[in-house]
Amino acid sequence: MSTSAATLSPSTPLDIGALLRRWRDQRRLSQMELALEADVSTRHLSFVETGRSKPSREMVVKLAEHLDVPLRERNQLLLAAGYAPAYPESSLEDSELSQVREAVRQLLVAHEPFPAVAVDRRWELVDGNAGVALITAGAAAHLLEPPVNALRLSLHPEGMAPRIANLAEWRTHVLGRLRREVTATQDPQLKALLAELSEYPAGDDSATVAHLPRHGEIVVPLRLRTDDAGELTFMSTITTFGTPLDITVSELSIEAFFPADAHTAQVLRATLS
Repeated sequence: MSTSAATLSPSTPLDIGALLRRWRDQRRLSQMELALEADVSTRHLSFVETGRSKPSREMVVKLAEHLDVPLRERNQLLLAAGYAPAYPESSLEDSELSQVREAVRQLLVAHEPFPAVAVDRRWELVDGNAGVALITAGAAAHLLEPPVNALRLSLHPEGMAPRIANLAEWRTHVLGRLRREVTATQDPQLKALLAELSEYPAGDDSATVAHLPRHGEIVVPLRLRTDDAGELTFMSTITTFGTPLDITVSELSIEAFFPADAHTAQVLRATLS
């Protein structure tokens, strides 16, 4: 009797067939759909998933591309198939990534006076601009000690959470995004982070209201209370590198916060001018 990939525990070693089947199931593709997209035989794909045939290195890479598997996990697929990893993982301090570091810094500085942060795969802060201090003011010192986790900082009861006017709504947005990343990567540390953040207080807003847009809203806003300037409202965007071949670069993202009203824009420009 075969074991479904969905029932395997995270600690169970998976062969290439089981890993491919798990990724295909996550992408909700049938064997025929994946075979057609990747231009491979449905029969051969079935044999690979059941362990009756070993895929070539090229086939593993092709299937991973069509399954939109992250680079780190593509290396795991290659290893499971008996091949060497294809994608390097550099340190941001390496000279080879100096242009990447410079590009990130330029993007962050160019966004001032509005806040922007660069984070890695696990939402740990890599860099931030001058505007970040405004939105993190009042957070406990231990949450600002490296490595700073941006999601923990935002939802922790001693972090930004007490100042977020729409905490339930923002929490739902953050947890939903993190949940999708857990599904996409199966990263155990992200799973642990999701479990931790899910235990934090949800605020006073109704959970039902948190899922519904207010009149005129087109994105989930971050509504932040301040002592001196009243309530500031932000919307955010996520930027990633378009064609990464290095794992570290592929896992970098920049979250940039834009003022969602004229009052917020005026306050930030006056504060950081």
